[in-house]
Amino acid sequence: MTNPAADEAFIIIRGRGRVSALDAQPDATTSPFSTHPNRLPVAALPAATEAAVEELRRTHSAYRQLDRTVLLAMLAARRASVAAGWRLTSSSASSPTPDQPLVPTLSVSIGSSRGATHHLEHYHEEFLRAGTVPPAASPLTTLGNVASWVAFDAGSLGGAMLSHSSTCSSAFQALGNAVAWLRADMATHFLAGGAEAPLTDFTLAQMQAIGIYSPLTAEEWPCRPGAGRPSTFVLGEGAAVFALEKVAASVAIAAATRQPLFRLESVGFGFEAIGSKTGLSADGQHFQMAIRQALQQAGKQPEEVDALVLHSPGTPAGDAAERRAIDAVFGAAAPFLLSNKWLIGHTLGASAALSLDFALHVLEQQQWPAPPFATYLATTPERPIRRILVNAAGFGGNAASALVSLV
Repeated sequence: MTNPAADEAFIIIRGRGRVSALDAQPDATTSPFSTHPNRLPVAALPAATEAAVEELRRTHSAYRQLDRTVLLAMLAARRASVAAGWRLTSSSASSPTPDQPLVPTLSVSIGSSRGATHHLEHYHEEFLRAGTVPPAASPLTTLGNVASWVAFDAGSLGGAMLSHSSTCSSAFQALGNAVAWLRADMATHFLAGGAEAPLTDFTLAQMQAIGIYSPLTAEEWPCRPGAGRPSTFVLGEGAAVFALEKVAASVAIAAATRQPLFRLESVGFGFEAIGSKTGLSADGQHFQMAIRQALQQAGKQPEEVDALVLHSPGTPAGDAAERRAIDAVFGAAAPFLLSNKWLIGHTLGASAALSLDFALHVLEQQQWPAPPFATYLATTPERPIRRILVNAAGFGGNAASALVSLV
């Protein structure tokens, strides 16, 4: 890696890996949603991705005991490493060629709202039934085991292994921490992102209890951000991980002449402590704070943002609060408003990472799929897209915004 001390340092996204209901495709012509055994619509992984998860489980004897959330994170991290062209110290995560750069010390930062959901519920049911649990119950259900197993699979030796949980903004907490470590020269290479596998009866029942779950069927595109009432929240599963490096601006600019290169300009955070079950004010104060902080860190003005990937989960109150926050920051010059939740559902702690992956797709392709329902989401680009802001928010009054651009 080039020493960026001689000129401005860029945090670049060298590669990315995704696991979601859309598998390898970032758009869809037919609804990717399916019906859970409890008859609710969900955004589950397609058969091909499910097979990849099971194949990963079989590659190492220790992986057979891991929770689904951990496996999704590992699969996305492997794909990110391959896309980055990194030659890792372990051959398990990629199949490198000798001319690829060796990554001597790899750090990992992964966010997840709920962590090992399947294992935790299984072990609890077993305890209620038999009164005992196996010794592995505790280490396999801690949040920290997500990042540590990703690091193990990548062959990391001595790198940081950081796990984050701040409900649905968890992935951006992980991303922001990775950026801080890179800027402080505490790490040279990071795999950072989020993973979540929440499609269990208990978790779905919790979402129903809040009163926000979509009444639409899987075939009717049941998650509809920006469509108003009724609430159309739909739960999904997935992961997205990004391969991050810090390089000199001159090096990044030269590399961008050969292929598209993405710069992670900033990650801003906002918080508000209010007495509601969701921690959400009517005008989205935490969104406003996060957006303004992301812009300030990057030294950018609101009018320099071309598009914004909304957190917008399809809940009328949440969607409206985010829109008011955007109006407060951007005024009449709002950027194109986009969302991918109508394609992959709300993946909780992985949602911010998957939204960022969607933003990179838009930057790369300069287009996005149009929702098949009435909404205020933009349908087609009317000008080149060079810079995108991505929002995320979670229960408890926390929000985060990431700013990404083409180098």
